[in-house]
Amino acid sequence: MTNPEINSRAEAFVLGQNPHVEFKSAISGFLSEFNSFQSEIKSRLKEQETRLAMLDRKSIAMSRPPLARAADSSTPHRKAFSAYLRCGDDDGLRSLSVEEKALSSAVAGDGGYLVDPQTANEIIGVLRDASSIRSIANVVTVEATAFDVLVDHSDVGAGWATENEPASETETPQVERISIPLHELSALPRASQRLLDDSAFDVEGWLARRIADKFSRAEAHAFIAGDGHDKPTGFLAYPQVTNELWSWGSLGYVPTGSVGDFSSSEPADAVVDLVYALGARYRANANFVMNSKTAGAVRKMKDADGRFLWADGLAAAEPARLMGYPVMIAEDMPDIANDSFAIAFGDFRAGYTVAERPDLRILRDPFSAKPHVLFYATKRIGGDVSDFAAIKLLKFAVS
Repeated sequence: MTNPEINSRAEAFVLGQNPHVEFKSAISGFLSEFNSFQSEIKSRLKEQETRLAMLDRKSIAMSRPPLARAADSSTPHRKAFSAYLRCGDDDGLRSLSVEEKALSSAVAGDGGYLVDPQTANEIIGVLRDASSIRSIANVVTVEATAFDVLVDHSDVGAGWATENEPASETETPQVERISIPLHELSALPRASQRLLDDSAFDVEGWLARRIADKFSRAEAHAFIAGDGHDKPTGFLAYPQVTNELWSWGSLGYVPTGSVGDFSSSEPADAVVDLVYALGARYRANANFVMNSKTAGAVRKMKDADGRFLWADGLAAAEPARLMGYPVMIAEDMPDIANDSFAIAFGDFRAGYTVAERPDLRILRDPFSAKPHVLFYATKRIGGDVSDFAAIKLLKFAVS
């Protein structure tokens, strides 16, 4: 033992201190500090594991495909719109229109609210699937009050030229403008307030079905027979002339050769004549249009070899075909009668244009029909013939 250590122990003995007690105290302090350090390390490791687990859950959730219907039902806009339909509470829609720039169109300046996207898509889908000229026509979406179609229905002149002689001047094509104004189509379904208070009642789905049914029936009739006054102009509203005398602004027709019926000897000849009265460039995309009664009479026709002209679709959604061309059943077409135009044939995508605004507006009225609540829905839509050469008619008459 060295001298410093002996001196230190001697001093400790003189002062009355026990070196073993001091050593135990130091060891005890060290163990206490080590345990605290170990507990802190475990706590930090546990906290880090918790954070990693949360990040894993978030990354898994972000990688999942979105469930659109479930997500849409809980979005603030759908909740606010549902509250407006059920009890007239428009605070949610107003706050959304102020807080979110993307929803600034939710509040209409003239009263009412725009339908949320999911409901609007459901209505548009029903309209597109309905038996209407819309399904085979040219449908455009516009933001203005009218849609203009520019039609060049004349031909550019042409001539043969020689090497040394100057080319002669040819005719200039004429372009005509057809303006299709948009009209307001409205529906007014109603429901009792007690029914709206029922949380199990799907008010948005019910409203979409009622409005779609009303709109589809109204526009289907207007696209065929509308007079153009506060409604679309139907293609049957224009003058009809025999196909040999056809001119722009009228529709050409082919007679059946019998009063109010097909010919008793060769009934299928009129259908064949109708097909080939249409220009060759339109026949590739042509459709027959008739109602169910007329279809029942036409599907019995046979050719000279005894084969049916009518062929049913092989798939559920595939339309029936007449002479190889699709048949659309439109109940608003006239029945077979004297001088009626019960069958139309043409390329309606070129011959008829439907113009509409993309928004559907809803106004809630709880006062006019108590204890029921009225829902005033409006949509802007128009329709007109855009190419008079693309549609031909079959007239049930001698000439």
